[in-house]
Amino acid sequence: MSLGILCSGQGGQGPGMLDLLRRDPAAQAVLDRAATVIGQDPRTLVAGPEAEMQRNAVAQPLLCAVQAATWAALRPHLPPVRAVAGYSLGELSAYHVAGALDADELLRLAMRRAEAMDRADPEPGGLLAVRGLDRARLEAICSDCGADIAIENGADRFVVGGHRPTLAAVEQGVLALGAAVTPLSVTIASHTRLMAPAAAEFSPILAASGLQAPPLPVLAGIDGTPVYTRERAVAALTRQMTETVTWAACLDGLIEMGCTVLLETGPCNALARMAAERRPGLAVRAVADFRSLSGAATWVERQLG
Repeated sequence: MSLGILCSGQGGQGPGMLDLLRRDPAAQAVLDRAATVIGQDPRTLVAGPEAEMQRNAVAQPLLCAVQAATWAALRPHLPPVRAVAGYSLGELSAYHVAGALDADELLRLAMRRAEAMDRADPEPGGLLAVRGLDRARLEAICSDCGADIAIENGADRFVVGGHRPTLAAVEQGVLALGAAVTPLSVTIASHTRLMAPAAAEFSPILAASGLQAPPLPVLAGIDGTPVYTRERAVAALTRQMTETVTWAACLDGLIEMGCTVLLETGPCNALARMAAERRPGLAVRAVADFRSLSGAATWVERQLG
């Protein structure tokens, strides 16, 4: 029996995302440092207008700061980790959890990633969650409309990316086939062809960064296979900017690597809920489900017995 860690992506940020960290010295030290590195105190951002937290340039470093702070607080109280997987932006945080990036470098890379993505496409874009349609039919609609499948969460659960008029056309098409759609609070068409300029800009930044070969395997978002080398880490983090994130394959990969307990350490529980739906009976929870960090750590200890 072993532990796998899930690192959240964008979408879960909100005013209560630091509540569990307020009394933890290790977490507060990371947030102090984050304020210096990113030039804005995460605690001030979280206390400010919620709309500001949704801006890509703010959301990416903020979420990475919260992930790093949460991990600093939790890590001493958890058993050894078998593998790590991160959803979208969370894949960058996963390399921090795995020991391949220190917190400062994580935040610097998150800032540069967000800047590159904001510059990549001047036309407003976004993401649309689609549920209840198989991949073949959804791909046909996307092809007709000029959209891309950004994330695969399951056999009939996807996220589509594109410009806003394109997403409106996709929404019409999938609704006509009886599927359900949910617009996501993201302003960038992540994991689509529209991010090709961002990938071209970010790749040499990654290559010149302090990213190391991960001491723990990190599952590549593009195919769910474990990454062990620095070269593949750079390639995987670059490719996921323009290619479909196969999150379903990442969850399956964690199970195949022997992870019997999964803990989501970001500010929400979306990944834990998806894992529970995909693998009924699996021991999976999110830190956000608990009233304290110690409660989360105690739950993990009990599951691993």
